[in-house]
Amino acid sequence: MAAALALAGCTASPPPADPPPAGPPAGQVVPAGGLRLVAFDGCDEALRQLRTAAKAAVGPWGFGPDVLRQFSAERAAIGGNVPKDASAAAAPGYSGTNVHEAGVDEPDMVKTDGRRIVTVTGGVLSVVDPASRRVTGRLALDPDAERFAGDEGSLLLHGDRALVLLHAGRIVKGPVPDGQTRPGRTPQARLVLLDLAGPPRVVGEYRIDGLLVDARQSGTTARVVIRSAPRLDFPYLPGRKTDAQRITANRAIIDKAALDDWLPRYEIRDGVRTVGTGRVGCDRVSRPTGFSGASMVTVLSFDLGASALDAGDPVTVVADGETVYSNGPRLYVANDQRWRTWRGAPSGARDAGTEIYQFDTAGATPRFVAAGSVPGWLIDQYALSEWDGHLRVATTTGDTWRRERSSQSGVYVLRADGATLKRVGAVTGLGKGEQIFAVRFVGGTGYVVTFRQTDPLYGVDLRDPAAPRVTGELKINGYSAYLHPAGDGRLIGVGQDATDQGRVTGTQVSLFDVADPARPARIAQHHIPGGWSEVEHDPHAFLYWEPERLVVLPVRQPGVVTDRADGAGRAPSGGVLALRVGDKGFTVAGAVDHPGVLAGDGREWAPIRRSLMVDGVLWTVSDAGLKATALSGMTTLAWVPLT
Repeated sequence: MAAALALAGCTASPPPADPPPAGPPAGQVVPAGGLRLVAFDGCDEALRQLRTAAKAAVGPWGFGPDVLRQFSAERAAIGGNVPKDASAAAAPGYSGTNVHEAGVDEPDMVKTDGRRIVTVTGGVLSVVDPASRRVTGRLALDPDAERFAGDEGSLLLHGDRALVLLHAGRIVKGPVPDGQTRPGRTPQARLVLLDLAGPPRVVGEYRIDGLLVDARQSGTTARVVIRSAPRLDFPYLPGRKTDAQRITANRAIIDKAALDDWLPRYEIRDGVRTVGTGRVGCDRVSRPTGFSGASMVTVLSFDLGASALDAGDPVTVVADGETVYSNGPRLYVANDQRWRTWRGAPSGARDAGTEIYQFDTAGATPRFVAAGSVPGWLIDQYALSEWDGHLRVATTTGDTWRRERSSQSGVYVLRADGATLKRVGAVTGLGKGEQIFAVRFVGGTGYVVTFRQTDPLYGVDLRDPAAPRVTGELKINGYSAYLHPAGDGRLIGVGQDATDQGRVTGTQVSLFDVADPARPARIAQHHIPGGWSEVEHDPHAFLYWEPERLVVLPVRQPGVVTDRADGAGRAPSGGVLALRVGDKGFTVAGAVDHPGVLAGDGREWAPIRRSLMVDGVLWTVSDAGLKATALSGMTTLAWVPLT
């Protein structure tokens, strides 16, 4: 069985060391349409090229941010054409996760199918019955695992199966080659398949070197994107050493590395024991024309309806990647090239561009289709959207930090031509001196928010891919960090209000009328002074329940006293605000708070993270538990503790 599961590829013999190539100047942009992927000509050639590229990229302290990010607790949070709320369209009677594309689910900390509510926090999966309003199952996935700060896990749900996506404890590899006792450590992503038909039980587990970037689910198929770094332990040189000496020592380590040090390893378990091991084969790896050898992106595929997890049918690109977008038939991984220029690059190198890799995911096995690049960098997955065979990409270029503020933004339209994503149209010059804070594509129209002191909301007509054009612009104070289509030519924006000088003053929810592309207008605003909402960086926290035209979002405000009798320890509030959307604006439907969780400093705080609807009942989720609230009068129906 292990032999059938392994994708060992070829056995490589170490070729002679090569000097690092001169390469392009730091920060050089690959022209749009000039990027393509090719397979390696055998495993020996793969090792030679990986060594050469890695030696050119390595610095005195290793690979810099490109690899250091692998060990960071921050993950790209971890795009679309949604004419109305995708969660409302999931099924009558309950809401799904707020996603970019209808029919393409995204992993989150809570899921529901109307029969059950499943949540994972702190490595513990809990199942709640919304009818009886009680916990019916609980399972500690790995209480002893070493975790990254803030990594509570996420999950996908299909029928009686849940796929939980976690970071497991990091593998200790042993002493480094220089004889020091410092251990090498490799991060490892962990996927756990559970059966929920009875008490939750593990039926399969998959572990692979690297960190989870993101995942998407269409039907029973889950596509999981993993970012990995080579397992190279660079020496620590004590005393006064020059950068050149450190780089020479690091290149010596690269010269000794084998192909196995680059290719991601995986392990398959049945919940009790290991049933298969292997690594991604070099025949499954492609490379762009220019690459650093410092990271790889792997796309895995799993059938959630199967009885167990298999090898994942991996497809790998020698590149970095932090943004994932899928419309179902195709999946895109975007690679922000700003990180490649970390070592002594001039300020202009910040415009190194974004590489984009397109995969065909209509079949069981993902297939690489095309690659391309655009100038600038993405704000998040919502800056990507495919419509009518064209990929629209919104980016910001230039310097947003220096006094001269040379930044501006644009929307680029790409289409696959052979193995290349070629540019067919673009509109640039948006928000000069500003940067993008939010993007939403709705059919043939794009909406782009830029901000520095005021918030221009641009409407972009993309119906003619070769000639996109700005149709209207609205300037208001503050900005929207998330835009949500609300039907009938309306957009809901969630972000921050601000003074005329650009100083933010608290959460604002805006209602925009965009029915007339030439005259976008804000027809309503709700302001929460000093507030901040998780929606501003994670749209999964946003709920728009279309049958009730109800907006629910978490809001945190400082200076709210906890429930302790002595009043000690002031902590931020962490409740949710519910607003009804009318023809002329918002009305407050009510608010929900949760009981606190006693922390080590004596404060009580359990901010609400998510909201969902099941059979006309509003459910809110925090680390402390779930609360059921009646929409009529916003009265509490039940409290279901998780701690």
